[in-house]
Amino acid sequence: MPIFIVALGVLLLLLLIVKFKVNTFISLIIVSALVAMGLGMNITKIFTSIENGVGGQLGHLALVFGFGAMLGKLVSDAGGAHRIAITLINKFGKKKIQIAVVIASFIIGIALFFEVGLVLLIPIIFAIASELGISILYLGIPMAAALSVTHGFLPPHPAPTAISAAYNANIGQVLLIGFIIAIPTVIVAGPLFSKFAKKIMPDAFNRVGNIKALGEQKTFKLEETPGFGISTLTSLFPVILMALATIFSLAIKGSSPLKNVIEFIGAPDTAMLISLLLAIYTMGIARKIPMKSIMQSVETSVTQIAMMLLIIGGGGAFKQVLIDGGVGSYVAKLFAGSHMSPLLLAWLIAAILRVCLGSATVAALTTAGLVTPLMTAGAVSPALMVLATGSGSLIASHVNDAGFWMFKEYFNLSLKETFGTWTLLETVISIMGLICVLVLGLFI
Repeated sequence: MPIFIVALGVLLLLLLIVKFKVNTFISLIIVSALVAMGLGMNITKIFTSIENGVGGQLGHLALVFGFGAMLGKLVSDAGGAHRIAITLINKFGKKKIQIAVVIASFIIGIALFFEVGLVLLIPIIFAIASELGISILYLGIPMAAALSVTHGFLPPHPAPTAISAAYNANIGQVLLIGFIIAIPTVIVAGPLFSKFAKKIMPDAFNRVGNIKALGEQKTFKLEETPGFGISTLTSLFPVILMALATIFSLAIKGSSPLKNVIEFIGAPDTAMLISLLLAIYTMGIARKIPMKSIMQSVETSVTQIAMMLLIIGGGGAFKQVLIDGGVGSYVAKLFAGSHMSPLLLAWLIAAILRVCLGSATVAALTTAGLVTPLMTAGAVSPALMVLATGSGSLIASHVNDAGFWMFKEYFNLSLKETFGTWTLLETVISIMGLICVLVLGLFI
């Protein structure tokens, strides 16, 4: 039975990663090969399928992911992210400080990967909390909510970008609908949830953060950092290009040279390249930083994402094996007579895999391999499928997820307090995302 084989594969993957501490990429390739054998694939074709999965996954994603990492590193090293955070926090004042943190984290979260954004923002959060005499967790929860939502919902982050390709969804549409869903989700999971969390985990809000866990921090003098406007524009430029191209394509029917040019500029690869060139100028050349130093930042960013790229490629290999082994077709037949929404099914499978595997990206990619055939059976928006899968892949982060331990250490929490704040926060994001997707599914 294909589902039983997949279940055993997922269990083995969990054992390799969690119990035996085997590297995630190596574990994914081992499990992909064994699952392929279990599914009865021709043994001479197994690694061809794995290679196709890795290549197909990274062929598109490597450019977007690589350019995105370079752009984020340039903004971070120049102090642009620091400027965005400090400016917004000063502008909003103490009464609306959580809103300032949410907006700053959201902007920075689009440009930077989750872990980088967390490391960058926490010292700022600690300093502001100390100055205003408020709990670090009171600011930390809205910050984490905004960073997590951008990570799970919005391209050019790895999971939404990768599963957009798997579902053949228009990335611009994913981005626009993702923004619509992200806003209420961040409000509920950030400022509103922090009030609830304080009631159930009051001691956690009295903790003093562990700034030493961050290691040596780069310090910035505000007057030496790029301006707020140019920092924000540079961070959001790929989003602006992709969103404008999508709106233009939806508004203008038919084909024309102008439409072709705009769609070319708004394509993810082109938009990220143009945005990177802008960042090289605004965050480097315009500030009279030598090109050698600028390129050092670029090179460092690539080394930081190398293993993540391999892991995403491994997830693509597992997904391809499931497709070539007939699991996707089997699942499609299994649910052919079911009235369950493909959106709900995608969320549910991604949620189960997330709890088992820890990695949101791997959970999302594996889900895409299982449920893609269901999309042909029913009229469902590919963009909503991306967001449903992304929502499910964020649920219930616990001890097998690096984000769990980062949050615990930085905010100096006990395991119980981390479960009551971080794990619950991720679950709220996941459920709110699903609710918004299902509501939009009634109209799209």
